[in-house]
Amino acid sequence: MSHPPRRGRRPNDPRRGRASGPSGGRPPQVDPARQVAAELLAAVRADDAYANLKLPELLAAHGLSGRDAALATELSYGTSRTKGQLDAILSACSTRPLDSIDPPVLDALRLGAYQLLRTRIPPHAAVSATVDLVRAGGRPGAAGFVNALLRKVSAHDLDGWLAELAPASDDDPTGHLALTTAHPSWIVDAIGDALGPRRDELADALAADNQSPAVHLVARPGRIARDELTAESGGTPARYSPYGLYLPAGNPGALAAVADGRAAVQDEGSQLVALTLAEAPLDGSDERWLDLAAGPGGKAGLLGALAARRGATVDAVEISPHRADLVRRTVSGLPVTVHTADGRDPGLPAGSYDRVLLDAPCTGLGALRRRPEARWRRQPADVAELTRLQRDLLQSAAGLVRPGGLIGYVTCSPHLVETAAVLNRRPKDLEIVDATELVPGNPAADAPLDGPVPGTVQLWPHRHGTDAMFLALLRRS
Repeated sequence: MSHPPRRGRRPNDPRRGRASGPSGGRPPQVDPARQVAAELLAAVRADDAYANLKLPELLAAHGLSGRDAALATELSYGTSRTKGQLDAILSACSTRPLDSIDPPVLDALRLGAYQLLRTRIPPHAAVSATVDLVRAGGRPGAAGFVNALLRKVSAHDLDGWLAELAPASDDDPTGHLALTTAHPSWIVDAIGDALGPRRDELADALAADNQSPAVHLVARPGRIARDELTAESGGTPARYSPYGLYLPAGNPGALAAVADGRAAVQDEGSQLVALTLAEAPLDGSDERWLDLAAGPGGKAGLLGALAARRGATVDAVEISPHRADLVRRTVSGLPVTVHTADGRDPGLPAGSYDRVLLDAPCTGLGALRRRPEARWRRQPADVAELTRLQRDLLQSAAGLVRPGGLIGYVTCSPHLVETAAVLNRRPKDLEIVDATELVPGNPAADAPLDGPVPGTVQLWPHRHGTDAMFLALLRRS
């Protein structure tokens, strides 16, 4: 969690460094938490690594736990999340364009600026530790440059820099929110458009993206009762999902129930959209279910557990062999058959499924709080390619579901092009079923649930505490 900037020294702070000169005549002393954060930034930049997947690997490799692991997580996630904002401030302080700075040095500058502007680490310690990180790396000669530049950054706190650099809200509301909330402008506009008549919630929605979310667990029905999982984990029952709970802290993988597959890590919004499809009223047979884009398997695992209790079976389709293997491990022991195939043409019997879940590949704008680097990795040009894939997959789902059967079209994105626009071009024999009253736990009683098309559902982090999941329930006529 980020803390407001605070100047001055904290007594007995174990992170306090020495004088912040570029060398001080001493060998560099690299703090292991900062080293992990630097390696994480390098992996994201150079290898397109996913921060939430790479960080546990780095923490284990360096043997970090407790406070050191927490600091590494805060610095790596926070720096990744606010990169654009940090770059604006660094650019204002630098005599060189940022794109001319060696990438590892720029990573270190971002780490240092984040510590100065968004943590309670004393300025001299933040600068000194960053200089040591550079001196110990491949560009030791850049230490003086880094020292001088970070001293300029430390001249103001974050509010001071934003007051100086952000455009006035009245003149450029998008630009103002983009810099002050550390989002690209196109994402600010996309989320504002998705909020529609409730655009006055935009600042709250963007702020929610910058909050570290709690870990959500799901107790797989028939395998472990939620009360039992609550007792084992020390968590608290979720507000809406009858199988969900919130884990306050700790490593969920260390729980026996998670390790043996009785429970899993799954955002409550992800649970709700799968449960809504599985529990929606259906005429006729209800024996064959399909998850058409199943990787990495969270929803397939929940559907499989529900199907086992109702005498149904699930086919799960995943195009990536690696992700298909992840699905197989996730659904082990459940009545789920995994197919490594393209969901656009999976080779399955047409018109044979009673319920079809299509959790379509998307921009992921609804899960920015869980994927800190995603907002800077995605580009507006990505949207068109993804929506073509979404329409093709929905066309495939329409051919696989039986007449009278149900499709749950889901995206972890509120972007209107991925939600309303795809529905507006759906196959003509798919009619929208009003799902707003079918979501378990009735989240609409707490905050508006209506999506951009009548009858559809849009969850929000700032309203419901879930990822911004979209659901359209469709019946084949």
